[in-house]
Amino acid sequence: MHQITLIPGDGIGPEVAEATVRAVDATGVAIEWERVEAGARALAEHGELIPDEVFASIEVNHVGLKGPTATPIGGGHQSINVALRKKLGLYVNFRPVRMLPGLKTRFHDLPLNLAIFRENTEDLYSGLEHEVVPGVVESLKIITRNASLRIARAAFEYARREGRQKVTAIHKANIMKQSDGLFLKCCRETAAHFPDLQYTELIVDNACMQIVMRPETFDVLVMPNLYGDIISDLAAGLVGGLGIVPGANMGDHAAVFEAVHGTAPDIAGKGLANPTALMQSAVLMLAHIGERQAAARLERAIREVYAEGRHLTGDVGGKASTAEFTEGVIAHICP
Repeated sequence: MHQITLIPGDGIGPEVAEATVRAVDATGVAIEWERVEAGARALAEHGELIPDEVFASIEVNHVGLKGPTATPIGGGHQSINVALRKKLGLYVNFRPVRMLPGLKTRFHDLPLNLAIFRENTEDLYSGLEHEVVPGVVESLKIITRNASLRIARAAFEYARREGRQKVTAIHKANIMKQSDGLFLKCCRETAAHFPDLQYTELIVDNACMQIVMRPETFDVLVMPNLYGDIISDLAAGLVGGLGIVPGANMGDHAAVFEAVHGTAPDIAGKGLANPTALMQSAVLMLAHIGERQAAARLERAIREVYAEGRHLTGDVGGKASTAEFTEGVIAHICP
């Protein structure tokens, strides 16, 4: 029996979370879900965006599945995702980007299979800002050797384990020679321990252009926090958007798998939400806890539903409800 923390989230979060729980349970894996609240609902009920019970649950269970959560704009509230990553030491943000069969995008005819590794704890997202003088604000970009080596090692170990061929480091060391220069130095040091893998480097602006022009030439990408935030969303756009791709935040002692799209409050409660992103995140979660056969069954079921095209939600060109999409996935898991 696996103990997993479930954070349903806000807006469409509870709907896609319930759909995903049903699909995961259909694989036959024994899971006890511990439900805790974070986000706008938790703020209204407990006065906190992230009650202490959320951290306590994940620290005990070591694994969490999280729907989209709302962070109020203004008012000094920290992003829930940033808070979870820092508090739990989730230094790896992992975003695999693959094309689903039958999904019509501008790049649907290309065999896209990218794996993006984003450092999750520092860079400009350290949030160290101050006003130097009135009208002048300074934000500090923090790059450390320890964090850079950790994310580089995670990317290279994944590439070797999964039979990948190439790792590309993304940087702006031509301008930020010390900070991004340190990141590149750490990537090069790590690459020296993996001579079986091809290692390349790209300046971030050129990388963005190349990903749009020749996305099929990329394999595994590793980068600091800010570039990773931008490029992971850019890559998601190649395969249908944030409603499609999964996300994982992993550390040495805990991992949180999440839908990276927003809460879509305009369609919440209407049965229109697409659970694909969270279901694909659950595929990563199942593999992480050692249930690789169940992960493969769920992933195959999702791909078969897309290939058939009969149970797709409106955002991807279909007319099915959240429940109908979920039933379609379950039918392929348990034929």
